[in-house]
Amino acid sequence: MAKREVDIAVISDVHLGTYGCHAKELLKYLKSIKPKILILNGDIIDIWQFSKSYWPEEHTKVLRRILKFVTDGVPVYYLTGNHDEMLRKFTDFNMGTFQLLDKLVLEVDGKRAWIFHGDVFDVTMQYSKWLAKLGAVGYDTLIWINSIVNWLLTAMGRQKMSFSQKVKARFKEAVKFINQFEQTAADLAVDKQYAYVICGHIHHAEIREITSTQNTGSVMYLNSGDWVESLSALEYNEGNWTIFKYHPDNFKTDVDEDDKTDSEDLNAMLDVKNLLERFKQDPH
Repeated sequence: MAKREVDIAVISDVHLGTYGCHAKELLKYLKSIKPKILILNGDIIDIWQFSKSYWPEEHTKVLRRILKFVTDGVPVYYLTGNHDEMLRKFTDFNMGTFQLLDKLVLEVDGKRAWIFHGDVFDVTMQYSKWLAKLGAVGYDTLIWINSIVNWLLTAMGRQKMSFSQKVKARFKEAVKFINQFEQTAADLAVDKQYAYVICGHIHHAEIREITSTQNTGSVMYLNSGDWVESLSALEYNEGNWTIFKYHPDNFKTDVDEDDKTDSEDLNAMLDVKNLLERFKQDPH
């Protein structure tokens, strides 16, 4: 199966280690592309909710695939989010073509892109982190229940449904929060004279031009969505940004031939459960 060449691929909010994570679908996506740059824009590993009792093999395979990009010489930028904020103590760590950062300014065909997760704009994160963590557990539980319901609906030949999207649609405050998030990101990007501002965090894939509140200019706002519900990524190729949306019909066959390549060496590097357990226990 030929791989699609893309200049830049951006993914965020994968939440490895949770029931809602669609690691199998993400793995198929990562195997299908040949990026010149890969950006992991926060909440890739959900250290908040990590439990040694739940870490499927597919979740390790996603990390192995990312490491394979690194060993192949592809620049990989891991930008920390709130669910993997424990990694922020290692900011500026780099190994080969891999870099761990809090934010990134990238030159994209002569235009500057400001890239960061976006939790800095979340008031709940700033003042009530315990409430945000409680909400994350509730969200993951909702997704888990939703997956069971969708399995039953599929077995009955009926269309799947999204509980969280229905909840968001019913509450104007959720829509208001998304709009405020996007506007705040755009205002700051215009002030800093960036051409693009790229975020994650709110699980809402988007590409749109936003004019600043003060009407001093505009910026292209982009959000990569997530791999819990929308199963989306941002791609830049031949001068254009697009939103990739996973659809199973486009991935009829698995690409597993190169999954065995260097698997023993990579698995030796990925004692994920013990490593994450140490992160959670570390008080600093």
